[in-house]
Amino acid sequence: MEKKFEVLFEKDENSGFVASVPALPGCYSQGNTLKETKENIKEAIELYLETVAGQKKKVKSNFVAMEEIVVHA
Repeated sequence: MEKKFEVLFEKDENSGFVASVPALPGCYSQGNTLKETKENIKEAIELYLETVAGQKKKVKSNFVAMEEIVVHA
C-alpha cells in the first residue's frame, strides 16, 4: 500500500539538510545533499511505520497543512 507524507526540508548550519515529517512526531533525518536527505527521510518514514505497526498503534496526527505566507516588511 502506498502512503504519502508532507516533508519539511531545511538547511542546517553546516551546509547540510534536515528533514522532518509533521504527521509523524519524532520522524527526522538529515543528509549532506538534498538527494541524500530525501533518501534518508524515506527510509526513516518506512522504519517509523514498521515500528508503529509492530506496536499495533495507529498513526494519528494533528498536522493540517504547510503554507507559504508573504508579508511586506
